[in-house]
Order: sequence, then structure tokens, then C-alpha cells
Amino acid sequence: MSHYKLDPLDKKIIDLVLKDARIPFLEVARACNVSGAAIHQRIQKLTNLGILKGSQYIVDPEKIGYETCAYIGLYLKDPERFDEVVQALKEIPEVVECHYTTGGFDMFIKIYAYNNHHLLTVIHDKLQPLGLSRSETIISFNEAINRPIAVMDFPEEDSEDGEGDKKNREND
Repeated sequence: MSHYKLDPLDKKIIDLVLKDARIPFLEVARACNVSGAAIHQRIQKLTNLGILKGSQYIVDPEKIGYETCAYIGLYLKDPERFDEVVQALKEIPEVVECHYTTGGFDMFIKIYAYNNHHLLTVIHDKLQPLGLSRSETIISFNEAINRPIAVMDFPEEDSEDGEGDKKNREND
């Protein structure tokens, strides 16, 4: 997988917008000691590269009545139906994440429910009809950490000529 090599300005911009996605470009420009146009161009470039994927408001599920957060490992009766099941999961509003994983699960999902009774209803009425052979549920009592990924420098990897990976990242 190719990686884009972030320069110090890119990193500073990302750090600022991760802290506050609504920060005005001119404020970012002042903090970075560059023009507003330069910030606009950099953010556009980072967006076009897929490094920045938009901005959003985040709703606190508990504040609107979702008291139960659960992670569920799903085992499919027919793993060939994987794509079909993913499409069906997209139609279940309580499902907020779905991951392809290694290990025993065919997929791993995160859901929010109003309470444990609602969780049971979601599993029984919405998930089981998708063709599950079984599932394993883990209820989260509290989210201890939730943060965006840190923007750090990766160690240079050695290649046969010693420069290949570095050149590839710089040219991407």
C-alpha cells in the first residue's frame, strides 16, 4: 500500500483540524504562518488524497437514549453471502460499524441499543435472519479512549537498495 509522505505543514494542519473541524482556514493559516490560500490548497490536496475525509458533528449516543454499546462477532452459515449480509447490515440503524477481521469471526460489528432488551431484540429480530450460525456479544460498559489516529513519522523501511520505500512514498 502506498503512503503519502506528510510534510511538517501538512501535519500541523491535520493536527489543528482534528482538534476543531470548524476552525476557520484563516486561523489555521495564522497558526501555520502561511496564507489562507495556501491552507485552502493544502486541505483540498489532503482531501483529494483521501487523507482527510470530511468533517462531521458527533452525536453522543448516551445523551439521546442509547445506553448499551455492544460489539458482536458474527459467524455466517454461508460465508459466500458476505457482501449480501454487509448490505443488509447497512439497513439496520443500530449498526454503526462493520469490520472484516482475522480470527474466527466472519465479521465484527458495533451497535448501539437503548438498553439490553433492545439489544436482544436487534440480535434476535434483525441479525439472526441474516443467516448467522451464531454470534458472540461483548457489551461495553464505558468508552475509555476515543481519539483520531495520531499523525506521526513512520520509521524508514529498508529495501534492497535502501531507498526504494522512501522514494515510493515520496513519489505517491
